[in-house]
Amino acid sequence: MPIIGFAGLGLMGAGMAGNILKAGYPLKVLAHRNRQPIDDLVSRGAAEAANAAALGAECDIVFLCVTGASQVESLIDGEHGIRVGARQAGRDNLVIVDCSTSEPTLTRKLAESLAQDRITLIDAPLGGIPAQAESGELQAIIGADPATLERVRPVIETWAARIMHVGPVGAGHTMKLLNNFLAMGYGAIFAEALTIGAKAGITPQTFDSVIRGSRMDSGFYRTFFQYVLERDRNAHRFTLANAHKDTRYLASLAEAMNVDAGVARAVRDLYAGAEAQGDGEKYVPELSDIVAARHQLSLAD
Repeated sequence: MPIIGFAGLGLMGAGMAGNILKAGYPLKVLAHRNRQPIDDLVSRGAAEAANAAALGAECDIVFLCVTGASQVESLIDGEHGIRVGARQAGRDNLVIVDCSTSEPTLTRKLAESLAQDRITLIDAPLGGIPAQAESGELQAIIGADPATLERVRPVIETWAARIMHVGPVGAGHTMKLLNNFLAMGYGAIFAEALTIGAKAGITPQTFDSVIRGSRMDSGFYRTFFQYVLERDRNAHRFTLANAHKDTRYLASLAEAMNVDAGVARAVRDLYAGAEAQGDGEKYVPELSDIVAARHQLSLAD
């Protein structure tokens, strides 16, 4: 049975790693800022790695579930990174599975570079929420060659209910950015629509009575409005800082593809403004309050 490494035990990663461990795989985990998930997994049988190099030296498959491109690059090519550890241990069959929402151009660049060390990088960004990470019902949007995907599929199946192979390495991150552009775009539209409506005398409750159950209803709409109507912050735990990061990546990708993406830039700028004013750790549905407050309104009244 392959030894699995896992770096990035945040809202999504902790549940994913727990399911890998529950399935019986030997698991080595890497600590970052929060000790609680590390201590929990170690108490259940996981081993703690000293650094990313140890993951590269001791594991057959390493999962990364971190914030974005800079963290991925640091874990792989830092002074004590995965590549260094794999080289020192003489490993030539390591697979790195990047589950972060990262930049496709960097993903392809790293994959080409790692191949020279006989290390395979694939991208498998996630669809779903932390509760689905714990229950093993996430979606995995995968960019990989077919042979590598089949090698790692049994491990991914421990935490993913749906595996979608969308193309070669980099395609997973591209599709994930498109997916998040749609989601964050809806979030921006909902926030502005609620403020325009409130200015015109339409309450959030009235707004919801028309949209809920219509063709404009969706899972994203439901979790967004669970906050708007019920003030449940935990309904949609995705930070505005992450939303800004993802929309920034998408706008950069569009620019690299020579696409004049005015909507993408506008969505990016709305989230950038929220982060710039110190609200980056708030969750996406709270953008509705931020936009309303800029117009001297409260949607909670």
